[in-house]
Amino acid sequence: MSTQHGTPHHSSRQRGMFRTKTVEQSILDTEEPEHALRKSLSALDLTVFGVGVVIGTGIFVLTGKIAKEQAGPAVALAFVVAGVVCALAALCYAEFASTVPVAGSAYTFSYASLGELPAWIIGWDLILELALGCAVVAVGWSGYIRSLLDSVGWHLPPMLSGTHEGHFGFDLLACLLVLALTAILVLGMKLSSRVTAVVVGVKVTVVLLVIVAGAFLISGANYQPFVPPSVPSQAGGGLAAPLSELLFGFAPSHFGTMGIFAAAAVVFFAFIGFDIVATAAEETRNPQRDVPRGILGSLAICTLLYVAVSIVVTGMEKYDKLSVDAPLADAFKDLGHPFFADVISFGAAVGLTSVCLILLLGQSRVFFAMSRDGLLPRVFSRAHPKYGTPYRSTIALGVVVAVVAGFTSIDVLAELVNIGTLFAFVVVAIGVILLRRSRPDLHRAFRTPWVPFVPVVSVLASLWLMLNLPAETWVRFAIWMVVGFGVYFLYGRSHSRLGRHGQQEGRG
Repeated sequence: MSTQHGTPHHSSRQRGMFRTKTVEQSILDTEEPEHALRKSLSALDLTVFGVGVVIGTGIFVLTGKIAKEQAGPAVALAFVVAGVVCALAALCYAEFASTVPVAGSAYTFSYASLGELPAWIIGWDLILELALGCAVVAVGWSGYIRSLLDSVGWHLPPMLSGTHEGHFGFDLLACLLVLALTAILVLGMKLSSRVTAVVVGVKVTVVLLVIVAGAFLISGANYQPFVPPSVPSQAGGGLAAPLSELLFGFAPSHFGTMGIFAAAAVVFFAFIGFDIVATAAEETRNPQRDVPRGILGSLAICTLLYVAVSIVVTGMEKYDKLSVDAPLADAFKDLGHPFFADVISFGAAVGLTSVCLILLLGQSRVFFAMSRDGLLPRVFSRAHPKYGTPYRSTIALGVVVAVVAGFTSIDVLAELVNIGTLFAFVVVAIGVILLRRSRPDLHRAFRTPWVPFVPVVSVLASLWLMLNLPAETWVRFAIWMVVGFGVYFLYGRSHSRLGRHGQQEGRG
């Protein structure tokens, strides 16, 4: 076995925190009976997962909000720019996922290319990103459902309606949603993909209906000027200012050409989630072929939908007259079509369930992979004997996220999700370059074009977007990372299977 996979001699040369786990060993670990996940997904399933997690309320809210505040009708170009940045990262993810078809996404890729400590950092980062993302989305979903209940005369008591506007309470609906989705994930990947397919079908139908209906209400005069003249922006002072302003004195502007790029930094976050497709690589029947198709296919579909909706919303109503809270719904109301406003609210509520489901799915797979490597307690790396799912990690994380969703407030958490995702993009792009150099012999079913140019541009684009985030977000991120280092040095380093294997071999 060791000669076939070449693992012991390759991995044990590197001691300490930067020991790498070979691709062969990563794949071998997926064949252990009680730690093996069931392979049941196709390229279509993965594409549906990608669309399911990327298309949320952002398509109905962010398109109009950014048009009004930052880019005008040129918001469509901002979505194209953001889509290109994501495509650069997606090409790097596609190569890794086809080369290392193992649960864990960026964590697993980092372990194979950068070493154990960087892998731990990115895994710790992903757990935060996906847990908080799921909690934030669950709270948003709860708000839509409460609104729908209010309209039919059913009112939840304030104590069970969450924390908002200075009022403290427990968000019962958000908590119940997370627990219900956790149960679906435990019962099997195929069931999860079927539920997601139905939800995504409803969601995309609503989006297409809005695009077609809105197209008949477009006035060409609303596109003038397509790129409004530039206006200096007034960012908050202190830690609320973007890091780029504090470091370089660079003051961002609204509208104009720079406004398009500033808008791209914001709308980029509407694309977050396509990388989660890579976490399901181990449960895909033909990962070398289907994972790249799922990642790039879902990204292409989402970019087209975002651009189409932004063209429609800025054509229906002059950009400076759009509302900020519900621009698309209010535009239909202003033009005398309230029915479509209700359809949009329904589509948003339905759509958020799939976003929540897939964030939970991605998180449990990262936790499972780290547990299987011994960096987290091994008890969480058991696969269910009947359903073939990582049920222990799914249940544990589902309960934690349900409690967080019950007590959370949205605003602060959302930006932590963004910085975590961009950090993962940077690590994966660097990893592609390093693995090309250290293991040129590996079979790569999908190869990122123009290496190292594409990964380097991906790193620079992601770093630029990170610099546009408030400094206080960086402070919170740093605190989470410090906690992560503590957990690694107190537990992960001494329990690492790779480290123990190296010690045994050293004694021998």
